[in-house]
Amino acid sequence: MTLENFTLLLWIWIAIAVIIFFTLLFITAPYGRHSTTTWGPLINNKLAWFLMEFFVLVVFVYFILIGSLSQTKVNFFIMGLFILHYVNRSFIFPLRIKTKGKKMPIVIMLMGLFFNLCNGFFLGYYLGEFKAYSIDWMYQPQFIVGLFIFFLGMGINWWADTVLIHLRKPKETDYKIPQQGLFKFISCPNLFGEVIEWCGFAILTWSLPGLAFFIWTFANLVPRAMAHHQWYKSKFPEYPKSRKAIFPFIF
Repeated sequence: MTLENFTLLLWIWIAIAVIIFFTLLFITAPYGRHSTTTWGPLINNKLAWFLMEFFVLVVFVYFILIGSLSQTKVNFFIMGLFILHYVNRSFIFPLRIKTKGKKMPIVIMLMGLFFNLCNGFFLGYYLGEFKAYSIDWMYQPQFIVGLFIFFLGMGINWWADTVLIHLRKPKETDYKIPQQGLFKFISCPNLFGEVIEWCGFAILTWSLPGLAFFIWTFANLVPRAMAHHQWYKSKFPEYPKSRKAIFPFIF
């Protein structure tokens, strides 16, 4: 595939993300606290997370390794950042969550899998065929700032996941209002952290595939956070009125 055709596909992929963003403002994906049986057959929640998140690693690494470019140390470092996130998402996170008996519609799992496979392909193909970062790239402002933002977002995401996982005591099933740290300002620091994380990745790679991944993350998670926020407000009359959905002091 030529770079021109690859770039065209990426812009089409970004355009689809914009459409998905506005669609999700009106349709709430039925998993987690929004789970429903009206979207067809269900699958175990933990298994669904694994299937959605693991195969992006396979696709991403495959297209890098079969690519025509000789991989540089910086490419492998960037590859490691991506793998770090998805090892947590596909293996560690499903084992940590306390969701006994919870299920997810198979169609939602397949949609998430498709999204991940496409983004894994674009990033893997880009690094395998078109971009070999030199060691000097690690000293560029984009890389340094992007790397800081990436780990900041990852830290926020992991911390918020931990708070939510331990919010309920053993055998408790009711939802509670989290109060620690960023939860005082926004309903979904976990989603906020992931948006920040992939913003950092887009900056440190300074690439169109990185930007596409960030836009897709934004398109999926911001409407999700807004749905969570409205759910909290409807379930808890005492929910803090000053708390925003995903971006502190904004919305």
